[in-house]
Amino acid sequence: MEIDGVFSGGGIKGFAYVGALQVLEEQNYTFKRVAGTSAGAIFACLIAAGYTASEIEEMLDELNLKTLLDPRKSARRLVFLKWLNLYFKMGLYRGKALEKFFYKKLAEKGVITFSDLPRGSLKLIASDLTNGRIVVIPDDLPKYGIDWRKFSVAKALRMSCGIPFFFEPIKLSDQKGENIFVDGGVLSNFPLWVFQRNKARPILGFKLSHPSAEIDPKKISNGLDLFDALFKTMKSAHDERYISRKHEKSIVFIPVENLSATQFDISKEVKQQLIDIGRKRTMQFLETWDRS
Repeated sequence: MEIDGVFSGGGIKGFAYVGALQVLEEQNYTFKRVAGTSAGAIFACLIAAGYTASEIEEMLDELNLKTLLDPRKSARRLVFLKWLNLYFKMGLYRGKALEKFFYKKLAEKGVITFSDLPRGSLKLIASDLTNGRIVVIPDDLPKYGIDWRKFSVAKALRMSCGIPFFFEPIKLSDQKGENIFVDGGVLSNFPLWVFQRNKARPILGFKLSHPSAEIDPKKISNGLDLFDALFKTMKSAHDERYISRKHEKSIVFIPVENLSATQFDISKEVKQQLIDIGRKRTMQFLETWDRS
């Protein structure tokens, strides 16, 4: 059965998507179009490029996540320069190693630019902080004077995964000047809306959280709690307003909130736990899913 898929962001917690994809393949579901933000964008790209669940699992199992963290050389020698770079470069890590990894894996499937994919089959979400707007790539690239057909899918993916302050933001220039792009999750962490205007088949969403009604209110007792609550509210407010009870019937909720999105040193045991919960939740969902 052909479906469209939308994957939420969630950093390292995205390992759970491997289990979800395993179940979908076993039950003969195939994706016609895919979209995602941040970690969800990674899986959307790999699916669009033709990777199977087993290939993705093998890829991630062999990957040393710490190799994707590339601080500038000066920051490696002197710790205080690390924080100086954060001020001037706006990120602890350059993100070049991350983009290089994306490029290599996509190129192995013959995907370099968006022209290598069926038009409309892949949509990635990024946040344009300069202009304060959600950006859908490749759809919105012409607004910046960019030919979407020639734009690197790996760079688009890097834009969607640019966790603020963690990775340096991507900068693109147009006639008005320089534009700063960071993680799409800042403005839309779960872009279920992206296919709703042109719905051609069942849309299945995958969200790395409990349903909103089951999430306990945030406890805010200090400045760090306030910052955490502020950032999480920014990520979810736009999407939660859009998601209705009707939409929730087509969302696989995978509750993995207890793990940090930037915990790049997780063990193989934790990876497997994430995959297992992705499998379990997807199997439970498909048993009662109304595909109409």
